[in-house]
Amino acid sequence: MNYTSTDPLDYEILIRRRSETDYASYCPQLAFMIKGTSHEEVENAMKEYVLKYIESLKQQIQE
Repeated sequence: MNYTSTDPLDYEILIRRRSETDYASYCPQLAFMIKGTSHEEVENAMKEYVLKYIESLKQQIQE
């Protein structure tokens, strides 16, 4: 992964509903997908993943 932005707004979160209880969120910049049972679940999980990714970038920069 070479995406190095520390601005959360630079990361897209795409959400797809496949059925009443089958959702997926995808972040193209990180090429990462999360599956779940509700829109809110996958959206929140991806936001958390992106924020953790940004935190790891910041730590690498400080080292």
